[in-house]
Amino acid sequence: MEPRILVFAGSIRSGAFSGRLADAAARELGLQGAEVTRISLADYPLPIYDADLERQEGIPPGALKLGRLIASHDGLLIATPEYNHSLPPLLKNTIDWVSRISTDGQRPFRPFRNRVAALCSSSNGRFAGIRAINHLRAVCVAVGLEVIAPQCSVAEGAQAFDAAGMLVAERDRAALERVCRVLCEHAALLSMRREN
Repeated sequence: MEPRILVFAGSIRSGAFSGRLADAAARELGLQGAEVTRISLADYPLPIYDADLERQEGIPPGALKLGRLIASHDGLLIATPEYNHSLPPLLKNTIDWVSRISTDGQRPFRPFRNRVAALCSSSNGRFAGIRAINHLRAVCVAVGLEVIAPQCSVAEGAQAFDAAGMLVAERDRAALERVCRVLCEHAALLSMRREN
């Protein structure tokens, strides 16, 4: 059975390196046999998380919509940029809101539970977003995602992609291929486990 993988970047900036990396990952996942959904977080607008706001108004529609989409997939691939040595506020805020979902109508519902995630990072510096990916890994584990060990961190983002959006360096291509292969394997196993 083809694993269903949801792919998104932690930045919505036009031309963002994380967006280009997410696009490359979506193509590679397709080659690995996955059914891929590539989304932009721009389509799921959310206010800054505030417990008072949640108590007064509940979970925002954008978070509920994204939570249902996450739950309809077996795994996630998240490509993050690095802002001040960490993950961007857009990505953290999105994860925070979705993690607050506890019901879908009348039944318990936790979108991140029993889902596997793969993490990628990119930056225009030599550190390749490695500090951001480490923080993102801790956040993903905290909300209940099973995060695979392989990761792909792409340095010098401005020179890392060719005109077709493919990664230039062989080591980057090999790292992304491994991430996508392991994600597909784990997502398929989790899917079978949920069905049994």
